[in-house]
Amino acid sequence: MSYLSASVSDGSDPRQSVANDDAPLLQYHKIAATKPKPRSYKRVLIVDDHSDTSLTFKVALEGGENNKEFEVYTYNDPLSALFEFKPDFYDLLLIDINLPYMNGFELYEKISKLDINVKVCFMSAGEVNHEAIREIHPSLNIGCFIQKPVTVEYLIKRVKAELE
Repeated sequence: MSYLSASVSDGSDPRQSVANDDAPLLQYHKIAATKPKPRSYKRVLIVDDHSDTSLTFKVALEGGENNKEFEVYTYNDPLSALFEFKPDFYDLLLIDINLPYMNGFELYEKISKLDINVKVCFMSAGEVNHEAIREIHPSLNIGCFIQKPVTVEYLIKRVKAELE
């Protein structure tokens, strides 16, 4: 008996039963069409060259495990943050202005080319001349600025306000 003329013991053609069975195809489309569930928490990326600051901010924002509002990722090197940046992943960036290799404004300008929708809060322990920044970076909109040192309560309040 040749392969093409093989039949099932009940006399039906096995090729017909496979061709008519749409269950696997429908199952695939049902899985493919499933949208991911919305997250109950926001993803925050912190870039600060002082590891103690980024760790303190991370612990403050992540708080207790029972009420997870934020998932925080930290980098102490702006080049690593830029190289490993994931577009459409983070809800908010907290970027220190005074970083090695490039300042926080330059980092954000590069990141915004990868993800135009990501929100940002700039941070600095030093005095900032907003007029000078506008002249140097005219396309930059500094809507959120956090002056360090900052209390945990104010940090959380400011981050929540930016994410609304």
